Amino acid sequence: MTQIKSLEEMEQIVSRNKTLSWDGWTVVSSYPSDKGSTSKDGALVNGKWHVQRRFEPNESGWNIPGKFVR
Repeated sequence: MTQIKSLEEMEQIVSRNKTLSWDGWTVVSSYPSDKGSTSKDGALVNGKWHVQRRFEPNESGWNIPGKFVR
């Protein structure tokens, strides 16, 4: 996991990655998958199942997987 401390840096990461989006201050990683129908991280988005991971900020920023920072 990588610690992102500034909003500006997190905004750049989200804008460069099509699987990331914002939900308020939370960063959401979402990709379509049939596994979403049975996953605890599943969500129905526009009629299709997705698997989503949510990265909530804390007092130090966001902890996100390094693969999103590259």
